[in-house]
Amino acid sequence: MNKKYAVPPFKIKMVEPIHQISRKEREQRLSDAGYNQFALRSEDVFIDLLTDSGTGAMSHFQWAAMMIGDEAYAGSRSFFRLESVVKSITGYNYVMPVHQGRGAEKVVIPQFIKRPGMIFISNMHFDTTRAHVELAGAKAVDVACKECLDTTTYYPFKGNFDLERLEHTIKTVGSENVAGIILTVTNNAVGGQPVSMDNIRRTCEIAKKYHIPAIIDGARYAENSYFIKIREEGYEKKTIHEIAREMFDYADVLLMSSKKDGLVNIGGLIAIKNDTDLFRKCQTYIVPMEGFPTYGGLAGRDMDALAVGLEEALEEDYLEHRIDEVRYLGDKLREAGVPIQYPTGGHAVFVDCGKMCPQIPFDQFPAAAVANELYLEGGVRSVEIGSLLMGRDPETGLNRQSDMELLRLTIPRRTYTFQHLDFVAESLIHVYLRRNQIKGLKFSYESPVLRHFTSRFTPMP
Repeated sequence: MNKKYAVPPFKIKMVEPIHQISRKEREQRLSDAGYNQFALRSEDVFIDLLTDSGTGAMSHFQWAAMMIGDEAYAGSRSFFRLESVVKSITGYNYVMPVHQGRGAEKVVIPQFIKRPGMIFISNMHFDTTRAHVELAGAKAVDVACKECLDTTTYYPFKGNFDLERLEHTIKTVGSENVAGIILTVTNNAVGGQPVSMDNIRRTCEIAKKYHIPAIIDGARYAENSYFIKIREEGYEKKTIHEIAREMFDYADVLLMSSKKDGLVNIGGLIAIKNDTDLFRKCQTYIVPMEGFPTYGGLAGRDMDALAVGLEEALEEDYLEHRIDEVRYLGDKLREAGVPIQYPTGGHAVFVDCGKMCPQIPFDQFPAAAVANELYLEGGVRSVEIGSLLMGRDPETGLNRQSDMELLRLTIPRRTYTFQHLDFVAESLIHVYLRRNQIKGLKFSYESPVLRHFTSRFTPMP
């Protein structure tokens, strides 16, 4: 195993103090939060690995860019600076900012649904994407490759579509009933795993063959591009920008939460290659939902920071360190016997809690239970990616069982040091050593939509 990790390509210019409250205080805070990590106050968290969405540090170039933000309601100079960068990266003709990724989903997804009962097919829908598909009256169908389910075995592109199942699904339901194919890069729900360029190309060829829109969920497209460079034959000498551009060339639409690979604290994007009718529909819809098309819920200063961040995220030394942070934590855990999705992906380490705590049934949410134990152990906040996140089947009302019960340790960008990650590893290893004693959770209140965000729980006796 290669033990060399990249040196951070930055120095620390400003710090935010953090402190650890006592074990007794953590027990009380967790009880007050209804045993839901989302309900914890940030000041009660020591190391926060809940999400990488908008939680990273901006560069001094981004902070400087905020000072020239143009806050005009319409036609802001900040928008045109952002538009120029997005067009350069994607090659797409139409660009609209939104407040974050779910704003893009809310605007775009309904435009593809011509009648109730249509489906979207993805390598794996993540939470808000699945919710917006279902809220719009369609059904979300996942066709991830089978390799992603084997968390112990190395496979370079576990985020891939199962192309055979993809085409079989289209033929079974009829292409006219498929509203769109969503390529999530990297594939968050299966462990932040990359999708190969070959798989992207072939997926988009299938979409084109059946006249189905190909939509990239590109929140972490830069990380995916880096994995293509280091793992896929023929891309070693290409720049990250060239790889990203090829990836977008195959698809038709980009939806992006820019709080990830845009390196900003708020923001999202819609980009459309050349479908003028779709652009006009989205432009009309965005005004009541998000804001005027040249600001879309963002201040001008946010758009300027995003324009800089999108380019910084394509820098190879930044990406090398970013991926190595995740690999470093994953290596620490694997060496101690903690089961994780291997190899590690781009933004988080995913612990296989189905393997770690087989005594906990899926509908008692093993990964959420481990997350609570990790908080009690070290004040580390994390998040469940499993049957709790999957929610209930809208037709039957039954709990959907996830193929994997994962705990996501999500690393914010340019925020924590390797020493912080050592502490996280030590804390989780202590939890792992008492894994047989961990009990599941039951609902004391279940939210009807995106339930993992706001539900409350009690521990099983």
